[in-house]
Amino acid sequence: MEQYFSAPGRVELGGNHTDHQHGCVLAAAVDLEMRAAVTPNHDGVIGVFSQGFAPVEVALGDWTPRSEERNTTAALVRGMAAQFIRRGAALTGLDMRVTSQVPVGSGLSSSAAFEVLLGRVFSGLCCGGSVSPEDIARMGQTAERDYFGKPCGLMDQMASSVGGLVYMDFADPVHPAMERIDCDLGASGYGLFIVDSGADHADLTADYAAIPAELEQVCRVFGAEVLRQVDETEFYRRLPAVRAAAGDRAALRAIHVFDENRRAAAEAEALRKGDFPAFLALVNASGASSWQYLQNVTSGDPRQQALAVTLAVCRRALGGQGAVRVHGGGFAGTALAFVPDDRREMFRRTVEQTLGVDKCHLLSVRNPLAHSGRYC
Repeated sequence: MEQYFSAPGRVELGGNHTDHQHGCVLAAAVDLEMRAAVTPNHDGVIGVFSQGFAPVEVALGDWTPRSEERNTTAALVRGMAAQFIRRGAALTGLDMRVTSQVPVGSGLSSSAAFEVLLGRVFSGLCCGGSVSPEDIARMGQTAERDYFGKPCGLMDQMASSVGGLVYMDFADPVHPAMERIDCDLGASGYGLFIVDSGADHADLTADYAAIPAELEQVCRVFGAEVLRQVDETEFYRRLPAVRAAAGDRAALRAIHVFDENRRAAAEAEALRKGDFPAFLALVNASGASSWQYLQNVTSGDPRQQALAVTLAVCRRALGGQGAVRVHGGGFAGTALAFVPDDRREMFRRTVEQTLGVDKCHLLSVRNPLAHSGRYC
């Protein structure tokens, strides 16, 4: 019998590159999702058949990471399955036919959505649906880090798995404090847009990895592992030593993280109070900090700076209203914009005249009550 599961993409509203430093994030699951129609097979494999991609098969029985599978779908399948096996799940052969509204490279974290989808499939079929959203998210992070080979925090997986609009504090990275924010963004007078720069971020793993690596060098000055363990006043007091040990870019990136943690908390508070103008000001400040201090807007060839161009085009189209910032990991991918309702069509038209058709997507926050992951 065929069974059906789904998992959403996510947007990061605040807290750019803070989760891997045990910081604070404001994120939301959105109405673009991956779906899987699942049937059992008798071939002893987990088969994944996705539109537009080559089929993937992972044989049951060998759950160790494989170097030749790094950066592949097979690595995520093997990594998620391995963790269910360790929990005592009796995985059997199955075929997943996957369709997706979450574009690869869109900044909506298609990888996290796929990991959560796998977790929901395995939990639903082999564990009676008993594995919690938080545990599925942690499994996804492990699969992406240890099997796929991409260093990552927990924010993407947690936002997709838990759902709704959620503020997360990763001071305890295994069991982060989470609060659902009761705020209807759709009633704010602004539309939430994701704008595709047209630049593929699939080959930018080294750029992403450089951020936590450089911040680790900063932390070593203080005998710490992550910036959440470093006193900010002491950081500035010893800034000359930080610059000497880790370099200026690393120091600037640390400054961004300290400030961004405060901004994410302030964004959540603004939404709790219904102060949307204050929230928009914080979103714009976050974008400026990511560009100026975190430096995750451009990479490599100076002739190829599509994300920077996208941000400039969006800012012009907003005409001094709303907010825009780099979205997610950065370097390529997408920008996030809050657009006044009466400028939506003009904004879309202006952006797509420059960047191309179908580069501008209006999103809504997915209702957390829809997060069972199963559908009929």
